[in-house]
Amino acid sequence: MKIGILGGGQLGRMLALAGHRLGMSFRVWEPNPDAGTRLISETFARPFEDADAALAFARGLDAVTLEWENIPAELVARLASLVPTRPGAEALSTAQDRWSEKSLFQSLGIAVPPVAKVDSLGDLHAAAAKVGLPMVVKTRRMGYDGKGQAVVRSAAEIDGAWSELTDNGRRVVPMIAEGFVRFTRELSIIGVRALDGGMRFYPLTENHHRAGILRLSISPAPGASAALQSQAERALGEVMTSLGYVGVMAMELFEVDGQLMANEIAPRVHNSGHWTIDACATSQFENHLRAVTGLPLGEPGATGFSAMVNIVGSMPALSELTGVNGARVHSYDKSPRPGRKVGHVNFVEPTFEALQARLADLQTKNLPGIEIPSRS
Repeated sequence: MKIGILGGGQLGRMLALAGHRLGMSFRVWEPNPDAGTRLISETFARPFEDADAALAFARGLDAVTLEWENIPAELVARLASLVPTRPGAEALSTAQDRWSEKSLFQSLGIAVPPVAKVDSLGDLHAAAAKVGLPMVVKTRRMGYDGKGQAVVRSAAEIDGAWSELTDNGRRVVPMIAEGFVRFTRELSIIGVRALDGGMRFYPLTENHHRAGILRLSISPAPGASAALQSQAERALGEVMTSLGYVGVMAMELFEVDGQLMANEIAPRVHNSGHWTIDACATSQFENHLRAVTGLPLGEPGATGFSAMVNIVGSMPALSELTGVNGARVHSYDKSPRPGRKVGHVNFVEPTFEALQARLADLQTKNLPGIEIPSRS
């Protein structure tokens, strides 16, 4: 099969690597001709806004998927008229708009933080009374790795947050305001849904961020009960079913007093599931390709305890990384840049204690680009 991928970043690269094992080949629509997929796939270097190029891209493809949720939904709809394209435009449009996303959660009875729609400075002041302070103000569209949001801790900070997110009022964008959640920890659940509606789920993963960027994921989430896993699977399963979704989807969650609260979904393979490459019988990347091409889903088959450590900004010397016991190194072939994810390291150990020892060993190396937040 020949598969089209919209987006040529590290997620597209890992999709292609997983697909090569199955004998698949890839054409990647990526405006940047130097993207990470360039060495392992055919590159289609056109702007995503060029919907007229869809016919040329789709020619000879068996299916199309995406690695980035900010692809124009109009392009996805156009491609869907030419070749099976999964996930579809409806799921993409919902995930691209935080208000639509939260509205879907609420309609399905999934718990979310208090939330208000914001289209003006007056709305933002009113939202403070509705959701309470402190609150997090987010643009409804775009924004990732902490971008496009501001924390408002007091009424005196409201005007400043509005100014920051609207470029001093010059670029007013739709927003939402959410009550600040005092959570125990951040979790995620990754699932995959097939064409026939069958689903598989990976274990809950505990995530740790610094400056809005994911730094460490541990799976299965230490101490997560079977009931908590079931709650997460039920919530994500209901979302995927309601959208007629096909492929891998991730749901980011807050654990609050032993219960889960949904933050957002990602209609694609997800950073918090990179550990599945080395720890599972079928990684999230392979299962996504199985789903979107109509192949049977694979069982996750996760074993032991796993950790994924993101490498941010600059890549340490390969000789240093590969000298860390147990380290499974994944480089994205990206040039260094502050805040940019340039690779990750996976560890898989039989016990949580052994995993902690591996992370402690990595921490003592003081390698550039690696920062392991404390779990306390």
